[in-house]
Amino acid sequence: MIFARSSFQSLRHRAALFILFGLVSSCATYYQANYQFNRDFESGNLNGALATLKTTNRDTGRDRFLHFVNKGLVLSMLGQYEESNSYFEQAYLFWEDFKIDYFSEGASYLINPTITVYRGEDHEHLMLLYYKAINYLKMQKTEEALVECRRLNIRLQQLSDRYSSGNYYKRDAFIQNLMGIIYDADKDYNNAFIAYKNSWESYQNEYQTMFQFSAPRQLKLDILRTAWLSGMQSDFERFKEEFAMPDYQYIPHEGGELIFFWHTGLSPYKAEWGVNFVIDHGSDYFVFRNNELNLTFQFPKSGYSRDEVDALTRLEFFHVAFPRYVERSLYFDEGQLKLNDQTYPLELTEDVNKIAFKVLEERMGFEMSKALIRLAIKKASEYTVKKDNKRWGALLGVVNTLTEKADTRNWQTLPHSIYYARVPLPEGQSTVTLSLGGLGRERDERSFTYQVKKGQVLYHTFSSLETTFGNNRN
Repeated sequence: MIFARSSFQSLRHRAALFILFGLVSSCATYYQANYQFNRDFESGNLNGALATLKTTNRDTGRDRFLHFVNKGLVLSMLGQYEESNSYFEQAYLFWEDFKIDYFSEGASYLINPTITVYRGEDHEHLMLLYYKAINYLKMQKTEEALVECRRLNIRLQQLSDRYSSGNYYKRDAFIQNLMGIIYDADKDYNNAFIAYKNSWESYQNEYQTMFQFSAPRQLKLDILRTAWLSGMQSDFERFKEEFAMPDYQYIPHEGGELIFFWHTGLSPYKAEWGVNFVIDHGSDYFVFRNNELNLTFQFPKSGYSRDEVDALTRLEFFHVAFPRYVERSLYFDEGQLKLNDQTYPLELTEDVNKIAFKVLEERMGFEMSKALIRLAIKKASEYTVKKDNKRWGALLGVVNTLTEKADTRNWQTLPHSIYYARVPLPEGQSTVTLSLGGLGRERDERSFTYQVKKGQVLYHTFSSLETTFGNNRN
């Protein structure tokens, strides 16, 4: 890969001034810097986690997106849906109104990327709208949920437009499934069918290839049901054949329904990953190379002054910090719901963990190029200062080393994976038992009581926070 450098010309000449008067960044990752909140959340102490968020008010800071979504998620888990949605709305508007701070972006090449405003990952912006829509559905506010459905559609279109080709995360099958569920709630069976069908296609194509799992059986049943209710006879017959369900018949249920979402585990958190590079000094390019990882980056010398070329020529190897994800493996990875003598398996519908890894992997080349440009600017500035004053040059070298840091911010309270089931409930009161299991683990069971009217659909989310690092549940 080849990267031009001319756009950073003026920044290089002022690098010493910015760095010497900047604050030296802490060595702690974002996860470590928020240890108290993470400890409370992971142990299931949600009130303690919320109190910690309130005492560290960051509504206007550079991490405000994460502050908003963490508050929104904790409040949702506490059943405070209206207040939860007020914070998710702030997170949504943050992105809608986001404007790049070019001063901070430029300074990040002189210090490190943590001084910039955190914008949020692609999947994080989809997930906040998922939580917001589910909050509304729990409150039986279908019209408000439809607003979030339209927003989700716009977000998905933006993703698709950005990555028009290639093996990129640009369609989210779970979000399309959710859109179908929302249209279903509004009895808009035609749009529900379209959303379910789009979800099926995404599962069978992108998800099967990138994340190694296919569509849940419940989605197939919803496609057939909404095709029938929409009067799409040809589609109904076609999908019966495609799904190998020739005997399927739509039979209206006399009671209500429960749509149960199980959020299991915790999504990965970002840590710092140090990579050593060797420099090959060609006639026209600096070539940064790591043979172990098979990485090669080329920077043209034409964008540098003579002093800067001399500075980089003196380097033989160096260390650069990059972000990487650390998986928190699942404690429970299988679940089912029991009603009377019927069992309903909870089916995997979203693997947030794999999506997070995929999103970071897609832009790792860009992250590496930014880090290498950052280091090149620092070393050139260090050499320039050292020519005038060796002590100041040495001090700047120390500061450069201390400020070399990866951006380890991400939404770390998301679940590892999401499973779901649709359960028919008789009119009146019903008790449903949730049974969770994992490889070689004792099953965990708990019961929920629901009161449902004829034709009513109830929505429930349950979070099991257990990972291989601890045992927590809420």
